[in-house]
Amino acid sequence: MSAPDTPSMTHEEIGRWWRTGLIRIAPGEIEPGGYPVQELIGRVSFVDTVWLMLRGELPDPRRSRLLEAALVSAVDHGPQAPSIAAARMAASCGVGLNNAVATGVNLLGDVHGGAGQQCVALLEEMAGRVAEGAPVARVAEEVVAEYRGRGAYVPGFGHRFHPRDPRRDPLLGLVREAVEEGLVPAGPLEAALALEEALAKGRGRPVPMNIDAATAVVYASLGFPSELARGLFVLSRSVGILAHAWEEHQGGARIKGPLPRAVLAGYDGPATRHLADDDPRLSAGPGRD
Repeated sequence: MSAPDTPSMTHEEIGRWWRTGLIRIAPGEIEPGGYPVQELIGRVSFVDTVWLMLRGELPDPRRSRLLEAALVSAVDHGPQAPSIAAARMAASCGVGLNNAVATGVNLLGDVHGGAGQQCVALLEEMAGRVAEGAPVARVAEEVVAEYRGRGAYVPGFGHRFHPRDPRRDPLLGLVREAVEEGLVPAGPLEAALALEEALAKGRGRPVPMNIDAATAVVYASLGFPSELARGLFVLSRSVGILAHAWEEHQGGARIKGPLPRAVLAGYDGPATRHLADDDPRLSAGPGRD
């Protein structure tokens, strides 16, 4: 039996399968965002290229500086960070650098690595309420009350390690400068500061912004949607993950687990017990016929 007739596809129809507005590729031609790549090489920074690929245009130098500051700030947080630790363990198991980096990146989810995205979404939500006429301070107090009411953390505030995140002040300082210059809107910064103030009320110790909220202010001010905030964090943290994986690989240690060999994991199961030879639950095995 002959195969049923199938409609033929033209080259143009096939090309539409992965149609993109990001880059044009042809024999001898590579054009990210419409710019010949040979004109970008050596003249445009990596951060500018990130902006070009995500936004379709090259940024002005001041916005580029702000984005670069956010990316630099989140590059690494030491081997105690789960994503870094996982990458180091993977590297000690003899996998390639790409596998080790992927292992670390795959740990960046909602809990570890997702607070920046959540904070941008929260700042967007607050902007909507403020646009309807509510004062930002009252909106912040309502948000804090809502989170406390359900026993949840406000994303991007407080830190399990730092009493005050050292990355907060320089990032917010750059955003303030950009606001004063009219480069970015003031809303995200004002909303984040209002949240910080609302969280401090009634407490002996403040709950300052951490890196997630500080970078969220940057990304929201620059107009990046919340989903891209996580993507940009992953891009930034991938540098640290790569560096740690490479360092572990060079160290030559093999199969490093989460604990040093001299330390055993705690055990809270049943005490040691033994099977009785006449236990009726034992299945008949060799020699038990």
